[in-house]
Amino acid sequence: MAEIHPTAIVSDGARMGANVSVGPFSIIGPDVVLEDNVEVQSHALIDGHTTIGARTRIYSYAAIGGPPQDTSYDGEPTKVLIGADCIIREQVTIHRGTARGRGTTSIGDRCFLMIGCHVAHDCVVGDEVVMVNSATLGGHTEIGNHAILGGLSAIQQRCRIGAHAFIGGLSGITTDVIPFVSAIGDRAEIGGLNIVGLKRRGFDRPTIHALRAAYKAVFEGGGTREDRVARVAEKYADVPAVIMIVDFIRAGGDRPLCMPRD
Repeated sequence: MAEIHPTAIVSDGARMGANVSVGPFSIIGPDVVLEDNVEVQSHALIDGHTTIGARTRIYSYAAIGGPPQDTSYDGEPTKVLIGADCIIREQVTIHRGTARGRGTTSIGDRCFLMIGCHVAHDCVVGDEVVMVNSATLGGHTEIGNHAILGGLSAIQQRCRIGAHAFIGGLSGITTDVIPFVSAIGDRAEIGGLNIVGLKRRGFDRPTIHALRAAYKAVFEGGGTREDRVARVAEKYADVPAVIMIVDFIRAGGDRPLCMPRD
């Protein structure tokens, strides 16, 4: 049974799972689904066609499911989908998708969005992503699993951040960042592999060595980028982590990549 504070406003039509709690002065819209054990603290706003996964906690003054900041939006019933076991801290904003985009803004399981973060329309955020205070995603951004975005970092619309990448605080990302690397700077450049993150995630030494060699071959080898990626794909066909990089680059076609520092 849901526990709704008497000062909260829960619209007719909103669906509540078992043991949901909604705190003082929070507002839940008519098309919202809160799955089992979701906790909404005081003064939060959840609107639109929004589904919040089980055990996710939403803190005060978060605003989720609001209309996108896109001039093409004309009230279409687009969506926000948030996975299970996420933590969404104070003043986080997450906007619904657009009809001309994916139609849905999605966030995976076990993500941690710290104070003041923004997820714009049509973004796709993977599982176990961490966004540190005031990190910002432009529209249509894609963030891979286990990526960490430092405080006050800004990801330009339509950019892709690969799995296990680390984006330094105050960094501006205007190009795609391949998996497993660290990118830092006002107009960010790759500083090398995210070795700390790789070790924390349990990647073994041979895999890390293969990633280091593949990274160097992709960016420093001879021939076109397509040629270099093909050589890496052939040489490291039995290393799944390296093939993640290959697949990421190939999926982007001719999109520019964030490059290593000189």
